[in-house]
Amino acid sequence: MFWRATRLIGGTAAVVGGGWALGALQGAPKALGASPVEIDGTTKRSPNYRDGVFVNLEPASDTSLTRDQQFGLVREVIVGGSAQQPSEPVPVVTPDPSVSAGDLAATWYGHSSVMIEVDGYRILADPVWSDRCSPSRAVGPQRLHPVPSALEALPAVDAVIISHDHYDHLDVDTIRQLALTQRAKFFVPLGIGAHLRTWHIPDERIVELDWNESAHLGELELVCTPARHFSGRFLTRNVTLWSSWAIIGPRHRAFFGGDTGYTKSFTDIGVDYGPFDLTLMPVGAYHPGWPDIHMNPEEAVRAHRDVTDAGLLVPIHWATFRLAPHPWSEPVERLVIAASGEGVPVATPRPGQRIESAPSQLDPWWRA
Repeated sequence: MFWRATRLIGGTAAVVGGGWALGALQGAPKALGASPVEIDGTTKRSPNYRDGVFVNLEPASDTSLTRDQQFGLVREVIVGGSAQQPSEPVPVVTPDPSVSAGDLAATWYGHSSVMIEVDGYRILADPVWSDRCSPSRAVGPQRLHPVPSALEALPAVDAVIISHDHYDHLDVDTIRQLALTQRAKFFVPLGIGAHLRTWHIPDERIVELDWNESAHLGELELVCTPARHFSGRFLTRNVTLWSSWAIIGPRHRAFFGGDTGYTKSFTDIGVDYGPFDLTLMPVGAYHPGWPDIHMNPEEAVRAHRDVTDAGLLVPIHWATFRLAPHPWSEPVERLVIAASGEGVPVATPRPGQRIESAPSQLDPWWRA
């Protein structure tokens, strides 16, 4: 169980262990989603599904932690320190819902939740509006800043995309509320549709895709692209697929990295679906103990260069939930340095701020 808890810290953002975890989960069966039996029927057709689980395209690197290192890492994440949290309140911007969807823009709501605008379409990625990214409302990683706006205040969304089923990317309360307040379909990797059906999302609003499969929404194409990660909402792992997403409009293209370690697949994604005008790359929650599942900031810059020869990079997967023992602002500081060295334009929006594609828009708000 301890090994399982260590892996969960690095991936699902739900720190669990033994009887404490089971007690904390009392009353939260709905948040767990579908069972492996309910998921199974939609996943067997995939060539990426072997021996009952999905597998990455690249084998795991030879990295392992000793038992003492595991205990130390879990203690660091649970207890934390002053450097792992912002020293002042995070400045949050309230988005203006009356602004028309643009040709290329992004509004970052914190962590990996982003409203992406491509050629007049709005795509909401990995929306998590709950106070904790956890199956429990009482324990688990808690927000370090408030959500910039209520779900009910969002403008009309054309599509919702999900990268995988970890709690910091797929939140039951957010999904159910979006189903009531929006008419958009949910585009998800294989298996995640079972979670949504468990939460009473109608079949006609769910589109499940394997890697390199696509769906069309008017003139917009959504491609479920590979990522290097894992899945699971409690004890069962890898029975649903994880992904990144290529968003292809008639004039512009955006890439949503979701949650991933660095992978050689980025080069293939760039060749097949790029070059991209905008990338949203995860930069936080990295650690040498899990190099395959979360990129560090330098790898995020490398991934950006793999998928495009130009384009604007916007960092995601940082600032909102404490999921690793690195200092709170270290991801963005390292990203700015790495991007400058590679000549990559970067925008660093405050939570809730809308960024339109343009040269670098560096606002070091986190230093305040």
